[in-house]
Amino acid sequence: MFAVALVASAVSVLGATPASADAHVTSLDHVEGSRWTMTVYSPAMGREIPLDVIRPAGGAPAPTLYLLNGAGGGEDGANWQSQTDVVDFFADKNVNVVTPAQGLGSYYTDWIARDPVVGQPMWATFLTDELPGVVNGALGTNGRNAVAGVSMSATSVLDLAIDRPGLYDGVASLSGCARTATPEAQLAIRGVVRVANGGNADNMWGPPNAPAWLDHDPYLRAEELRGTELYISSGSGLPGRFDTPEAPRHAGAPPLLDQILVGGAIEAATRYCTVSMADRLRDLGIPATIDLPGDGTHSWLYWQDQLHKAWPVLAQSVTR
Repeated sequence: MFAVALVASAVSVLGATPASADAHVTSLDHVEGSRWTMTVYSPAMGREIPLDVIRPAGGAPAPTLYLLNGAGGGEDGANWQSQTDVVDFFADKNVNVVTPAQGLGSYYTDWIARDPVVGQPMWATFLTDELPGVVNGALGTNGRNAVAGVSMSATSVLDLAIDRPGLYDGVASLSGCARTATPEAQLAIRGVVRVANGGNADNMWGPPNAPAWLDHDPYLRAEELRGTELYISSGSGLPGRFDTPEAPRHAGAPPLLDQILVGGAIEAATRYCTVSMADRLRDLGIPATIDLPGDGTHSWLYWQDQLHKAWPVLAQSVTR
């Protein structure tokens, strides 16, 4: 009955023949169980954006968790749906989970100039201005939102929450870096963009001395996170229980040695960033839940665990 009602709602939305200038649902399809796929036209980007959706049982209005993928943007096998238990975990949770299946190396931000390789992504506009109203209408939500991100998007979710105060009641930032303005942070970000999508980060936030690098630095703008429920975590980079030959591995996961060596080094760097951000929040007197395990590499099963730990904080944020 619920599935029929949701499809009927979707037909109503799709049949409304919205003006081409408005964001709107172009498809909403049931996959199986709680899983759906949705496509939304974004005027800001001039194209359709695919989304993975997990719906709660029952059909009553529920809040929405916007769950962002890492540097791959969900365009490869490294995504929440294929690498974690996210579908099973949220099966009994009263929340809509919406995950863009694109965003490769974009930092989910609005790029300031057109890049010859990637065009001009306008993810912040899509995620904060266009998508929430469309999701609320198509899925019949209660209008309350939280956002979570991992690795690249762990930076993005803090930035988005600062940029659109009041849109997200809770934020979970897992294994990311809240710095964008320092030379070291800019070097890392430029590397992520170049390796992930071949783009030039000058077209994202400008040259190293451009003000946008300061504007998108959550550490510098941390005061603007006051009043938002925060969960911030990072492993240490040392091998842990998911870095052994006996540990479960999903298709598409990197070779174990790469996970330990490369993933360990990346996680050690995000640990430094996370500790710095935790200290900053403490100095400002801004409450936050900080989790700093003694081990853990930059890999999905650790993020699965962290999402489980973050959920009570996020759930509280959208029900208080």
